[in-house]
Amino acid sequence: MKLNRSFSVLLAGTAFLGFANSAFALDGNDVLAKINAVYSVQGGKIEAASTSVDGANVKLTGVTVIAAGTDGKSFPIGDVTLENVEEGDEGYTIEKIAFSDINTTQEGATITATGMSIGGVYIPNEPKPGTIDSMMLYENFAVGPVTVSAQGKQVFSLEGAEGNLTAAEDQSKFDFDATISGVNIDMTTAPDPKAQEAIAALGLQNVKGEVTMKGSWTVADGKFEMSEYAFDFDNVGRLDINFSMSGYTLDFIKAMQDAVKASETNPDKAAGQQALGMSMMGLMQQLIYNGASVRFDDAGITAKALEFAGKQQGVDGKQMAQSLKGMLPMMLGAMNMPDLQKQIEAAANAYLDDPKSLTVSANPAQPLAAPQIMGAAMGDPANLVKTLNVQVTAND
Repeated sequence: MKLNRSFSVLLAGTAFLGFANSAFALDGNDVLAKINAVYSVQGGKIEAASTSVDGANVKLTGVTVIAAGTDGKSFPIGDVTLENVEEGDEGYTIEKIAFSDINTTQEGATITATGMSIGGVYIPNEPKPGTIDSMMLYENFAVGPVTVSAQGKQVFSLEGAEGNLTAAEDQSKFDFDATISGVNIDMTTAPDPKAQEAIAALGLQNVKGEVTMKGSWTVADGKFEMSEYAFDFDNVGRLDINFSMSGYTLDFIKAMQDAVKASETNPDKAAGQQALGMSMMGLMQQLIYNGASVRFDDAGITAKALEFAGKQQGVDGKQMAQSLKGMLPMMLGAMNMPDLQKQIEAAANAYLDDPKSLTVSANPAQPLAAPQIMGAAMGDPANLVKTLNVQVTAND
């Protein structure tokens, strides 16, 4: 009797586990539907020829993407695997979305890309326009290596690109960063002989370097800060752009998305584009400018450029620099902005004597609404320079 009772309990347990596995099995079509619910808020659509489930993984076969602003044009991206998908009360979490490798030829150029993935993705059950839940949040992404070849020769490559998105615990702020490493651009394929001459003189046959980016976004006031957007290339230099603006709120994003959708659903495409342009101009009025700067740190390109330009005039690089310094007052005179002219002349003279760095910044004493800037620009450009507190410096 005891053996029969134990066997009955075992059978019941096995039956329960089988029922539980069936009840809680992932539904690939539902996962895709939830992804589309979020993506449709942005005006896009994702389609798959089929979906299949293997344990906690969902495979989408024959995926095509229709992005916002492309007039319904679809882009095939192959198969996509969603790894370790978990369904919760509020939505799905996906540990990793892995994309198929790319190897395609278009207009004579062959593009290959491997290792493409997005990690830590969250898909809400009910995306609400104008809220954080209307966005497909992720924690990181990666791609690479990537190559581009033309006429049987590799003209561009990068070792990899990766980025991270870090949310505050209450999702009130997001920090992001990205790096594109191992960039290699082959300039020797330029068809123009004069261009080839300049490329050789400047030592730009193979340009190598990386691109880095850092920034943050605060949800409440829509403050978007790009603290670093740098292009750093060997034997050339480092160009770093940063800026800050406010007003890029969730309501602003929703209004942009609605404007794009309205344009694409308008049967009169010309009228739709015109309406979209007007809408965007109106939305730009809501943005607030906090400041910006552009800095270039020289790594040898300036001296080569002066030598090359001087050679065309029959002088050396130092003589060319002196010639440029002598021409500056006349070249700047047409600006009719004495204060700015003095800054530019002083910075240019210092840089030409000893090329280290050049910086142009526009950081007003107080944040400026877009209409204020536009009004100042239309009224008196000299006043706009003062309002924006434009500064030009060298070697600082």
